[in-house]
Amino acid sequence: MRNSFPLQPRSFTPCFVLIWFLAGACAALPAGKMLTLVAFGDSTTALRDHLEVYPSLLERELAAKGLAARILNAGVPGNNTGDAARRFQRDVLDHKPDLVILQFGINDSAIDVWKQPPADQPRVALAEFRGHLRFFVKTLKSRGVKVILMTPNPLRWTPRLRELYGKPPYNREDPNGMNRLLTPYAGAVQGIARREKVPLVDVGQAFRDYARENGSLDDLLLDGVHPNQTGHQIVATLLSKTVVDLLRPR
Repeated sequence: MRNSFPLQPRSFTPCFVLIWFLAGACAALPAGKMLTLVAFGDSTTALRDHLEVYPSLLERELAAKGLAARILNAGVPGNNTGDAARRFQRDVLDHKPDLVILQFGINDSAIDVWKQPPADQPRVALAEFRGHLRFFVKTLKSRGVKVILMTPNPLRWTPRLRELYGKPPYNREDPNGMNRLLTPYAGAVQGIARREKVPLVDVGQAFRDYARENGSLDDLLLDGVHPNQTGHQIVATLLSKTVVDLLRPR
């Protein structure tokens, strides 16, 4: 269970990840250039049996819009930003991407109250989480790579999650109780996007908007944590617009 959300699969399948140059950091790309994008994240990015995850969906949507891109999926189940920092060179920088999509936070914010003795602190402290994200963004910008930040998707209680996490500081009686610790980490992502002037895809807000208009967050999640096919499609559609806005010549 070390460094892994209990419901996340333990295997890692390498694949193309979505990476993109910072908006305005370089001249317009030559017509017809094959773009390299890296999707850098955890199990909400990683390949998953029986689902088309957002990097795969995005590659197809970009092709339909006339943008040729190979998308490398660098999502690893169970990863937090500390784990990601140790593989940043190999899984991101070594691919010399044009654009990178970053999504972390769920594993960083988790307090493993199910352990014996129970943990009482997040796996990665909020200040350390901010530091890791700033390092990723600043390093990519310094190399002329475009960056898109994404907030983590919101979580929902399931019977299994209540069994594991249904004790303080989580509130098992609050339908939104799984997000109590995640919310400040999502806010940190938003703040870094503003300060570093990089595009933000607010997945958390998009999921909440969908739930308010169409039913429930449960309609977008497999197990209270990971997006289902509808959830991944929402993410891919939002990213597609953002990537096109970055890449199209002005």
